[in-house]
Amino acid sequence: MSESTAPGGIRNADLLGVYTNDHLASATGGVELVSRMLGRWRGTAYEPRLEELLDELREERSSLEGQMRTLGLPVRQYKQAAVWLGEKVSRAKFNGHLLSRSPLSDLVEFEFIATAVLAKRAGFETLRAAAEADPRIDRALFDRLIDQADKQHHWLADVRREVAAGVFGGHPGPADAAADT
Repeated sequence: MSESTAPGGIRNADLLGVYTNDHLASATGGVELVSRMLGRWRGTAYEPRLEELLDELREERSSLEGQMRTLGLPVRQYKQAAVWLGEKVSRAKFNGHLLSRSPLSDLVEFEFIATAVLAKRAGFETLRAAAEADPRIDRALFDRLIDQADKQHHWLADVRREVAAGVFGGHPGPADAAADT
């Protein structure tokens, strides 16, 4: 494995390109999933926050693309297209209902997006740390996106528990501290 250094001081710039493209593709999948979820939850108490989440995800994706351009990293459209297609195919999953939407789908979608937000946050932390090696990386941007991801996950964890209680019964209760970080 070669250790190439980009002009700004980043080691393994080629690997950073792979890494950021993977996160960009995941962001595309997140936008698609939340768009679908918004259709399901339109007219409910979750709609305004899902709208806000969708706007934030789009802004995050755009910010990541901007940082990639600043660093001279190519955007691999095929990765985004593959994730977009995968999200569409995932709609055909087995969920206990053949011809209708299962309540389990609601729970799985909230679990998935809550987990994806944590993964995205980890990516933002990695890029914030890389700002120490390359001043072209906007550390303040990633600080803000990390804070935003924390707020997103907190809300999603609450909703996930509410949806789970609606599907299986019981009381949503407080989040498990280990699962809510």
